[in-house]
Amino acid sequence: MQGARIVSTPAIRDIKRSAICVILVYHICMLDFKKKVLSVVRNIPRGRTMTYKEVARRAQNPKAYRAVGNILAKNFDMKIPCHRVVKSDGSFGNYNRGIKNKIKLLRKEGAIK
Repeated sequence: MQGARIVSTPAIRDIKRSAICVILVYHICMLDFKKKVLSVVRNIPRGRTMTYKEVARRAQNPKAYRAVGNILAKNFDMKIPCHRVVKSDGSFGNYNRGIKNKIKLLRKEGAIK
């Protein structure tokens, strides 16, 4: 269609504004949750592990254990010991530096034999 125009009414502008507000609130909440997750993981003592579910619970969002995994997968700060977070079933889960490195680090710290 040549010459077609998109009409922008006050109602459409309000909807766009509302959508932007929802997106901003979501991002602010996720950033807050991310900070909490990283803080919880930072405080896991050497030689100990914690489950993704427990990290989510301590970060005040107990159903967000998958989000914890996603946050840790994107973290490359060496001060955050992501390798100390394991799955609830006792398996290791993933690690952004490779599962072999995760196992090696946990053995070195005495968390596993």
